[in-house]
Amino acid sequence: MNKYIIILLAFTTVQITFGQESFTRQDTLRGSITPERAWWDVTYYHLDVSVDPATKSIKGKNTVQYKVLEPYKVLQIDLQAPLKITKVVQNGEILNINHDGNAHFINLKSDQKKGSIQSLDVYYEGQPQEAKRAPWDGGFSWSKDADGNDFVATSCQGLGASVWWPNKDHMYDEVDSMLISVTVPKGLMDVSNGQLRNVEEHKDGTKTYNWFVSNPINNYGVNVNIGDYVHYSEDYKGEKGLLKMDYYVLKENLEKAKTQFKDAPRMMEAFEHWFGPYPFYEDGYKLVEVPYLGMEHQSSVTYGNKFKNGYLGRDVSGSGWGMKFDFIIIHESAHEWFANNITYKDMADMWIHESFTSYSESLFVEYFYGKKAAAEYVIGVRKNILNDKPIIGPYNVNQSGSGDMYYKGSNILHTLRQWINDDVKWRGILRGLNETFYHQTVTTEQIENYISKSAGLDLTAFFNQYLRDARIPTLEYSIKNKQLKYRWIDTVPNFEMPIQVYFDGKEQWLFPKTDWSTMKINDDDLKVDVDFYVESLKL
Repeated sequence: MNKYIIILLAFTTVQITFGQESFTRQDTLRGSITPERAWWDVTYYHLDVSVDPATKSIKGKNTVQYKVLEPYKVLQIDLQAPLKITKVVQNGEILNINHDGNAHFINLKSDQKKGSIQSLDVYYEGQPQEAKRAPWDGGFSWSKDADGNDFVATSCQGLGASVWWPNKDHMYDEVDSMLISVTVPKGLMDVSNGQLRNVEEHKDGTKTYNWFVSNPINNYGVNVNIGDYVHYSEDYKGEKGLLKMDYYVLKENLEKAKTQFKDAPRMMEAFEHWFGPYPFYEDGYKLVEVPYLGMEHQSSVTYGNKFKNGYLGRDVSGSGWGMKFDFIIIHESAHEWFANNITYKDMADMWIHESFTSYSESLFVEYFYGKKAAAEYVIGVRKNILNDKPIIGPYNVNQSGSGDMYYKGSNILHTLRQWINDDVKWRGILRGLNETFYHQTVTTEQIENYISKSAGLDLTAFFNQYLRDARIPTLEYSIKNKQLKYRWIDTVPNFEMPIQVYFDGKEQWLFPKTDWSTMKINDDDLKVDVDFYVESLKL
């Protein structure tokens, strides 16, 4: 599905500077909707790849089907070195390719008529980049299980799916459906996205696993997981009927998984309550053990949290509530709603994925343990916030903003919930986002506008403050002669968020602006409601 905008680009060979960060032509080619991308809408992929763990190499092709939006004769496909495109074929003809780093420009011969459906085959091979610190610095993870069997997986968010397969590697355009065919050595199984159609057995002992994804999927959500897996499943009675939940783990971890993975249906219960129906009933839900921490691969969530509660056995909030659940199962699965259902168009808006998903951890706690426990959890993660730079990053260069999109992001949403002060409306906003932007790629502005309209509030300055400025709003006040004087400082223009405070024996709302306001007070101090992520300064 194509939700595209055409951006006029002036490519140069010099670096572009954004704040203290510099970007190159390659960053622009990777992160922009180039003219060679804008004219076509990808509709279907068939990725057919053989994986050889013995040589850490892969070989295959990707059939790219697309709809012509405007006639054009040059098409951009992305594939990262050291992998190489060996040839591209359309209508039986081998096409010429102009290579520019990781961007490859295919010169088409056939007429590309507006509205027509076309396809081409991209053949490629090589030794893909090996993940250095998966999933943050991804690629292929080549490992072994306890019995010495190969244990292999891919991860590529940020870095891009083109690190291991050729595609249109920009988030704005998700493929409508996809067939993933993975050939693996004897004795191993591949688990990828969607539903398993069939398994083909070959004379040399290898097998090809054919997985079909019937829903739109973002590129980094596509994955390969190879191992000596065992499988079990259960049916979950969800909002849209029966949902098949499948679990794939190494043999030695089967009993651990049967206990630890009980968090998966609990997750589904909580998040269908908060966010609406699981977005991919047709493709099912899988939890797959991998040799790294985990990732939100669509309908094929990967898991490496060592079958422990918390984050590798640690409570990231310090509240105690983080040990009540398996962090990876809850966090990565929440991405099915915020990342896989609602997907950012540009990586600069990655907060749409991570802020809502980080916040989902406290919503899980709230569903099972209550609102007070959830507040303690989300407030507890504030110790991890850096306030180093804005949460929104630079656009068109495949770059995210501050890592504060996680813990600060969750507290932004928690703070906004306090302002709205209506839990029924708040839940309706969360569910409404997933219904309104179902299977879509979006911008920050779309999310901001939807929340503002649904809440009945002008949240322009609120989002500018918390997403586009690194400062924390500070309530500056003084109390003299029974008079309270107060205002906001360290804010963007027109910041006027109301806030709850405690004084004179009761909870009250203040409505500070950037100019001083005054009111009568009997106490000699006040206390700001800790649910608001702000600072206070008494003069």
